[in-house]
Amino acid sequence: MSTTSMSNSVLAKLEQYTACDISDALLKLKVPGAGFIADLNSYSGKPGNDAGTLTIAPVSTVLFAAKGETLAEPTPNVPKDTHWTDVTEPGTFVVMKQPPGQTNAICGGIMALRMKIREAKGILVAGRVRDVEELRSTNLPILAHGLSTVGSGGGSVPWALQVPLEINGVTVSPGDIAFQDPVNGVVIIPKDKVDQVLEILPKLIAADDKVKEDVLKGMSVYDAFKLHRGT
Repeated sequence: MSTTSMSNSVLAKLEQYTACDISDALLKLKVPGAGFIADLNSYSGKPGNDAGTLTIAPVSTVLFAAKGETLAEPTPNVPKDTHWTDVTEPGTFVVMKQPPGQTNAICGGIMALRMKIREAKGILVAGRVRDVEELRSTNLPILAHGLSTVGSGGGSVPWALQVPLEINGVTVSPGDIAFQDPVNGVVIIPKDKVDQVLEILPKLIAADDKVKEDVLKGMSVYDAFKLHRGT
């Protein structure tokens, strides 16, 4: 699956589930962290998010470095004389990572607006954002670990585009699928696990439905799990 493509059939199948369902499948597949990106706050959402509208899209990535720092890897690849937002890949959920411990933001209103114009589907910042009212005006789902009043020039520079990111033990690579559920959170599905996830999910849901039926009838959770989940 390429960075910017996802078939309508895959999207339609994934839309039947919640982020919790997706993580249950990834846990079965032994994906680290079950794909969950923890401790995110929502600073903007698309219309209908209160009703649980999902955003599901391939991932594109941006890695930031501390100002004045030279990273051993990856090799820097941000085009010269170009702002990184100007090469945002259309149709993607942009995932950005900031060096730990910084108090400046790496995404603000102008950057979010440019990404929207470039047809991004959403923005996830493993770091800080600012200009909350401007973020909201985009109607994009925008999530981050925190806020700042300080722009990126205060401490961060874009270093590399379309490289794997490690976020709290979860690896996020270009072309993975971001599954943003405004009720339950964000899960990243590795691109090479999508077919397996879709194969496992109906069985997991069916087992859980049977567990709930038996628990409603008075069976203990222990016995219901043992009967239907094999645990």
